[in-house]
Amino acid sequence: MTFDYDLFVIGGGSGGVRAARVAAATGARVALAEEYRMGGTCVIRGCVPKKLMVFASGYAEMFDDARAYGWDVQEGDFHWPRFRDRLHKELDRLEGIYRRLLEGSDVQIFDARARLKDPHTVVLSTGEELTAKHILVATGGRPVVPEMPGAELGITSNEIFLLDAMPKSILIVGGGYIASEFAGILNGLGVDVTQFYRGAQILRGFDDEARGLVAEGMRAKGVDLHLGTNIIEMRAATDADLRGENMAAPVEEGQPVGVAKGAQTDGIWVKATNGTTRIYDQVLFATGRTPNTEDLGLDAAGVKVGRRGEIIVDEYSQTNVPSVYAIGDVTNRVQLTPVAIREAMAFVETVFKGNPTPVDHDLIPSAVFTQPELGTIGLTEEQARDLEPIEVYCTSFKPMNHAFAGREDRVLMKLVVSRESRKVLGCHIVADHAGEMIQLAGIAVKMGATKEEFDRTVAVHPTMAEELVTMKEPVRTA
Repeated sequence: MTFDYDLFVIGGGSGGVRAARVAAATGARVALAEEYRMGGTCVIRGCVPKKLMVFASGYAEMFDDARAYGWDVQEGDFHWPRFRDRLHKELDRLEGIYRRLLEGSDVQIFDARARLKDPHTVVLSTGEELTAKHILVATGGRPVVPEMPGAELGITSNEIFLLDAMPKSILIVGGGYIASEFAGILNGLGVDVTQFYRGAQILRGFDDEARGLVAEGMRAKGVDLHLGTNIIEMRAATDADLRGENMAAPVEEGQPVGVAKGAQTDGIWVKATNGTTRIYDQVLFATGRTPNTEDLGLDAAGVKVGRRGEIIVDEYSQTNVPSVYAIGDVTNRVQLTPVAIREAMAFVETVFKGNPTPVDHDLIPSAVFTQPELGTIGLTEEQARDLEPIEVYCTSFKPMNHAFAGREDRVLMKLVVSRESRKVLGCHIVADHAGEMIQLAGIAVKMGATKEEFDRTVAVHPTMAEELVTMKEPVRTA
C-alpha cells in the first residue's frame, strides 16, 4: 500500500515537534497537524510563561535584599499589562522558532485538528483525508475543572496568562506543583493569595520533609495556605455579599473586590469546608490534568485507552494498534516536557532507525518552582525505607545571602542512602536555584554514585550546594 506520508504527527508540542523533525532527518516523509499554536503546553501556556512569571515575582524580595546590601533602591509597583504584553511577544517569537524548525526540516504543517479514521488514516478539520504508514499521537493534556455549581466562574492555568488585570485577591484550589507554583508567583506579584488543599500536605508524592519546608516557606512569605480544606459552594457575589451580610468571616475593611477576566461579577463568593466564607476577585482551579484524547477517533482506529482517558502504550510508546504510537502527557506516564522529548527520540530510534529503544523513565530529575524552590531526583525517604534499610543525611540552615539580608528563609539538603550498596537513592533540595542544583546532582545519582563518592568530592566554598558533599554522619536510619 502506498501512503501519503511515512509519519503523521498529531500535536505540535515539544514531543511532537521533536519526533517530526528527527524523523524527517532520516529521509522520512513527515506531516504534523496542530489545531492551536505550535509549541504546546510548555511553550504557550506552561513551563515557559510560568518560569518568566517566577522571575518577575522574585523582584519584590530582591528590592528588599538590595537595600540590605547597601543599594539605594526605590521599590515600585508591578505593571501587569506591560509584563503580559512582553510575555506574549516572547511566546510569539518562540512559536515562530518551532514553526521555522519544522519548515526547515521539510515537515508539512497542517494548521488543523486531526482525528484518526482508521490505523493509517487521519481526517483534518478542513475535510482532507491523509494516510500514513505510522501515526504518532502527541496531543498532551489539559487542566481539569471540578464538577460543582459555580465552577465556570473560575479559571485554570491556561487562562492565567491572559488576564486583563491582576486580581487583588485570589483563591487557588489544589496542592500539586501547579497550584503551589502559582501561589508563590501571584503572592510575589502583590496578589492576596489563599490556597485550599484537601490533603494533609501540599506536593503529594514528594519527600515529606522537603514539602513540609516548602509549605512553611510559602506561609512565611504570605501565602494563606489551608490544608484539609476544600470548597463547599461558590457563586457570583451579590450586593448583600459585598456588604458583608452573608459572611461567616466578614471581608476586612478596605479589602478591594475587583474585576478579572473569567469572572462575570464583581467577585466570587466562596464557602469553605472549614466554615469560613469570603469573596475573592478570582478563583484558580489547579486540581489536576487529563490526557487530550477526546474526539481523536481512537475508537475508530481500535486504540485502547485507560480509565483516565490515557493512551495505553508499551515501553516503545507503541499502542495495541501496530501503526499507532503515542508520547508525552497523552500517555499519562511522566508529565514533564523533557520526558516527552526523550520519548520522541526513542520513538524515532525504534521506528525510523531500526534501533529498538525503550523509554528510560528511571531516576528523572525534576524541579518545582515554588517559593522556596524544590529540586528532587530518586526515591523519597518514605519510599526508600519501605524498600530497604537506609541512612538519611540531612541539613537545614539559613544561607549566607539570606542571613545577611535579615531574611528567615531556610534551605534543605538531603541525601537518602542505601545502607547495603551505599548508593545515593534520592537527593532532595529546597533552596534558591534548587532546579539548577538538582540537574547537576542528578547526573551523579543517575550514574549510581555512592555516598563515599559524594564525600570524596571537594566542596565549592562558600555555596549552599557544598553541603551535599560535607554531610558526614547520618541524622537517622530506617
